[in-house]
Amino acid sequence: MISPRLIGVHAGSILRELSRVPAFIIPTILFPAMFYTIFGLPYARTSPQAADNVLCAFVAFAVVGVTLFQFGVGIATERGRPWERYVRTLPVDAETRLSARVVVAVVFGMGAAGLVAVLARTLTPVSFDAVQWLTFALYALAGAVPFVMLGIVVAYWCPPRAALPVTNIIYLLASFAGGLWVPPEELPRFAAIISPYLPTRQYANLLWSIASGHGELAAVAALCGFTVVFMALATIGYRRDERARYA
Repeated sequence: MISPRLIGVHAGSILRELSRVPAFIIPTILFPAMFYTIFGLPYARTSPQAADNVLCAFVAFAVVGVTLFQFGVGIATERGRPWERYVRTLPVDAETRLSARVVVAVVFGMGAAGLVAVLARTLTPVSFDAVQWLTFALYALAGAVPFVMLGIVVAYWCPPRAALPVTNIIYLLASFAGGLWVPPEELPRFAAIISPYLPTRQYANLLWSIASGHGELAAVAALCGFTVVFMALATIGYRRDERARYA
C-alpha cells in the first residue's frame, strides 16, 4: 500500500538533493521562459488570440521538458549508481518512489510553467479569465501523464549514459515538430506531416482547446492512447531491468 508519508519523505529527499545542484534547477526553470521571450513574445504581442496560443504552446514546452528530464534522465542516472541497488533492498515499493518523483516533477513543472505564465500575463494581451486559468492549470498537469511514461521508457530502455542525449533529441525534435515553437501552419512540410501524430502536438491541442473551445475530446483520446502505449513500454523496460540486475 502506498504511504503518503513515505512519498513525502522520498520527494523531500529528491528535492534536497536537487537543491544542491543549481546547474539543474536554474536551467530547468529559466530555459522555457528564455525560449518564450526570444521566440514567442514577438508573435504573442500581436493579438489576444496569438497571446493565448503562444502561452499554451510554451507552457506545454516547459512541462514536457521537466517531465522528460526528471523521469528519463533522473531515473536513468539513478540506475547507474550503487546507491540504487541499496535502495532496492529497502521496504519502499516502486510505486512510492515513482509517486515521489511525480511530486518533484510537479514542483519543477509549476515553477517553469508558472514563470512562462507570469511573463505572458505581464507582457502580452492574454485573454484568459479566472475559470480558463484554472482549467489551463488542470489540463497542463493532466496532459503531462504520457510524458511521464515516455520519460520512464527512456530511463529503462537506454543505457544511463545515453539517456541525456536521447532525451534532448526527443525533447527538441518533438517540441519543434509538435508546433510548440512556431504555429503548426508555419512548420516545414516534413514536420507538418508528422505533427498531428506526435504527443506534443496533442498536448498543445488540449491546451489550445481552452481558448478555441473545440478539439478537446480528440486531444484527450490521443493523449490517453499515447499513455497506454508508453506505459506498456515502460513496464516491459522496468521488468527487463529487474531481471537483468536483481534476478
